[in-house]
Amino acid sequence: MKVVVASRNGHKVREIAAIFAGEGVPFELVTIDEVALGTALIEDEDTFEANAIVKARQAVAATGLPAIADDSGIEVDALGGAPGVRSARYAGDPSDDSRNNAKLLAELRGVPPDRRGARYRCAAAFIDGAEVIVRSGACEGRVLEAGRGTGGFGYDPLILIEEVGQTMAEIAPEVKNRLSHRSAAFRALAAALRTR
Repeated sequence: MKVVVASRNGHKVREIAAIFAGEGVPFELVTIDEVALGTALIEDEDTFEANAIVKARQAVAATGLPAIADDSGIEVDALGGAPGVRSARYAGDPSDDSRNNAKLLAELRGVPPDRRGARYRCAAAFIDGAEVIVRSGACEGRVLEAGRGTGGFGYDPLILIEEVGQTMAEIAPEVKNRLSHRSAAFRALAAALRTR
C-alpha cells in the first residue's frame, strides 16, 4: 500500500519506514514532494495532534493517497508547557535552532534544576478516507543551563535524558531512536495499523 508522508524530510521518511518494517506494517512510503511537488503543509493548530491531522489531511487532498503526518516539540514545565507547538519557531520566523535555544535559556535563567522538567512530545496521524488514527509519544527530560553534545538538532543539546545521563545530542542514534518521542508515537501508530 502506497502512503504519502506529509514531510519533505527524507531522513524522517526512512526512520518511519524502518519503524513500520520492524513492526510488520508493509507500507510503501513516499514524501509529499515525490507525488505532489510544492504542496503547502500548514501547521496552524493549537495541539500536536491537531497539527498532525491537518497536515495529513492536506496530503490526502493533494495526492488522493492515504497519508501520515506528525508534529512534535518540547514542553517545559516552568514555562507552562511552552514552547509546545511553537517549538520550531519559538524565537520567530524563520525557524533557527540557535535562536530558539538562546531564547529558551534566557526564559529559564535563574530557574533551579528541580524546576526545569521538560518533555519531547510527538503526535503521529494516519488518514485513509474517513479513517483517522492518532497516537502520541513522549520522552521526559530536564533543560540544562548550557548545551552538551553535537548530535541531533533543535533543542537536543539542552535536554538531559536522566534515564541515560546524557543529552539527546550526546546519545547514540540507536539509543535515541529507542527512547525518542517520535519512535514511541510511530511504534504506537504501527501497532494500531497492524490491527485495522
